[in-house]
Amino acid sequence: MNLRTLLALALLAGLATPTIADEVKPLRVLVVAGGCCHDYANQKDILKKGIEARVNSTVTVIYDATKSTKPLFELYKKDGWYKDFDVVVHDECAADITDPTYVENILKAHREGIPAINLHCAMHSYRWGKFQQPVKAGDDNSHWYEMLGLQSTGHGAQLPIAIKFTDKDSPITKGIADWTTVNEELYNNVQVLTGKGLANGTQTTPEKKDKAGKVSPAKESTTIVAWTNEYGPKKTRIFSTTIGHNNATVEDARYLDMVSRAVLWSVNKIDADGKALPGYEAKK
Repeated sequence: MNLRTLLALALLAGLATPTIADEVKPLRVLVVAGGCCHDYANQKDILKKGIEARVNSTVTVIYDATKSTKPLFELYKKDGWYKDFDVVVHDECAADITDPTYVENILKAHREGIPAINLHCAMHSYRWGKFQQPVKAGDDNSHWYEMLGLQSTGHGAQLPIAIKFTDKDSPITKGIADWTTVNEELYNNVQVLTGKGLANGTQTTPEKKDKAGKVSPAKESTTIVAWTNEYGPKKTRIFSTTIGHNNATVEDARYLDMVSRAVLWSVNKIDADGKALPGYEAKK
């Protein structure tokens, strides 16, 4: 039913005039969470609440409570598992899932045009072989990195990260101020493939002295911590951020703003100033 028909019916019935939002269906967002080393039991709920508070959306959560590096999601084994969703948020930590067939079925969704939002340990998932070395296009172990658009394989200690937005004109980052996180993990950049950087993170490791009195000087490291990519023949929109280890970061309004804007950007429902298009704002 189009807007003109709705207006006519409302006038006839003496009802309030319908708005554009009445015609917009909520975005169908899938959050897949679980695996090693993170508080996914709470982070999945933080993400769901945070996204739904910012975007006209219905967030479905698939959660695996395992604490291992091999969380298996039955959904991913099904043909067309992604057909009921507009965008998938990968928040799993699956470093030791190495079945190419299983991973291929995940990637099929994104090659066929379903956008992805990749958070933190998703960058260190679905890897095998000599993944510590730069992969080459077409290598058996390159496909997940090709979707991400950047290859990362490890991180240092948990220390604050100073985030500086390098692309301040992206609708994902427009108007969001630089900030310094609580203790977080700075992921390395082995190589940038086809990703486009949005933000850098700088972390300073303090000077250390071992038992023998040998001093290791302070060290400053800077890597890309948020970026976008276009993946596959349909140039599917992909957003990734390596930030998000600790709950205090995930529940930070600035983090949730960035992730929620990325959701909107991924489905092209955001304007140049980072505002949701009419009808896609969260309903009050």
